[in-house]
Amino acid sequence: MMINITVEDRNGERQQLEIPDDISLSLMEVLKASEYHILATCGGMALCATCHVQVLEGGERLGNANDQELDMLDTLPDAGSDSRLACQLRIDQSMDGAVFRILGATEE
Repeated sequence: MMINITVEDRNGERQQLEIPDDISLSLMEVLKASEYHILATCGGMALCATCHVQVLEGGERLGNANDQELDMLDTLPDAGSDSRLACQLRIDQSMDGAVFRILGATEE
């Protein structure tokens, strides 16, 4: 099975990604592998928030954020109720059809 998600970059351009459902990666790792510029300074420990994404569609199907993720999101001035850290989202079937907007810091 394949999981289809849509990613909107910082310029508003959207791209569909097709991801094998057995890939066992986080959304942050998939975004980096797809050549999106995600700093992910902390390497996926929910400590830096540079992989901040906004869930435009499908957020209700994702698991709830844990306390560590929520604490980090609280430090972001532009975080909203639909904000998540891509490093804390595991790729699975619940993501199929979801739309994510990249908001995190860039290395540029």
